[in-house]
Amino acid sequence: MSWLETLRTSLEAIRAHRLRSGLTMLGILIGIAAVILTVGLGEGAQAQVTSAINSLGTNLLVVTPGSTTGTNGVRGGAGSATTLTVHDASALATPGVAPDIAAVAPTTTHNTSLAVGATTWTTSVVGTTPPWQSARARTLAEGRFITDADVAGEAANVVLGPTTAEQLFGTASVVGRTVTINSIPFTVVGVLASAGASAAQNEDDQAVVPISTAADRLIGGANRTSVQQIYLQASTSDRLSAAYQEANQELLALHHITDSTATDFSITSQESLLSTASSVTQTLTLLLGGVAAISLLVGGIGVMNIMLVSVTERIREIGLRKAVGASPVVIRRQFMVEASVLGLAGGLLGAFLGIVGALALPHLIPIQIAISPSATVIAILTAIAIGLVFGVYPASRAARLAPIDALRSE
Repeated sequence: MSWLETLRTSLEAIRAHRLRSGLTMLGILIGIAAVILTVGLGEGAQAQVTSAINSLGTNLLVVTPGSTTGTNGVRGGAGSATTLTVHDASALATPGVAPDIAAVAPTTTHNTSLAVGATTWTTSVVGTTPPWQSARARTLAEGRFITDADVAGEAANVVLGPTTAEQLFGTASVVGRTVTINSIPFTVVGVLASAGASAAQNEDDQAVVPISTAADRLIGGANRTSVQQIYLQASTSDRLSAAYQEANQELLALHHITDSTATDFSITSQESLLSTASSVTQTLTLLLGGVAAISLLVGGIGVMNIMLVSVTERIREIGLRKAVGASPVVIRRQFMVEASVLGLAGGLLGAFLGIVGALALPHLIPIQIAISPSATVIAILTAIAIGLVFGVYPASRAARLAPIDALRSE
């Protein structure tokens, strides 16, 4: 019997028992769909985390101060010290000091109430310099960003995030209008384009002012020259490590630190954040994929059970075929083909259901599901393999039947 004839016979046997074949494929179908959806959920989550981290800025390094220790010996958390200053940022921005750093943006952030008439809104007021826009990879929806002239003149100009602008002014154009911060009138010169939310804050809900204005007119006090963060943008992603080393060496020299283990600052990069986030999401994806794979195992056992039932029901057919010359190889091949067809059909239907689910679910619930072509192909091949593996025993059992015993069976 040729392979074509074997395939035709197998399809006829499956068609003759549609309900049983459909229930057999159902287990594989559910398993394949579950695998595609769980892998898609994991990849979607990883893409969302990566996007959120990248929204902080491109090729970004973040320098933060160390911790403080009070007179009673109580230590403050990381970032509580005032060891970073505007002078540190200026030194890092000096040409030739750190050639692999393209932009330096010192920032100081305070939660403050903003007012427009009787409308108030409390948000983060960020004092910074013009390179902040490039370092944080932000664009403008309207107007302009703060300039060097604003910083030099301690101008009372402010750039609002889109959420802040909407809360204070509604949907109307706000450029040129006035907002009061700490009883000081500021002119709105621009509105940032939306960047969404990061792990630290809502990037759309903030007000950006010149760092000199924030220090002298909003903060004041002895710590007006200290900054809470310094954003460093490397010239390229390949130079991020070099920029890290240059910034670290310069700050050690500025702070007169000879022991690198006793630094009063820390530098973090996007690479470390992305590595940690990717590790977590990959672990979750593997866990979810393993759970989904269990349903594939159950589907494989279902294929084996149905094929055993099929062998039992078709004993006389097997005996007759062997009596007229069919070899054990031909009998085994027929049942193996039947199991493979069931696995392939279940895999294709499961892949279709998984893709439909990946496209439909984001419209119903706020999640992102990525469709992975490689995972889909692997899932279909796995379904075929399951059909083959779990069809071996039933096929071998059918091939071992003696013709005379099979013909005598009722």
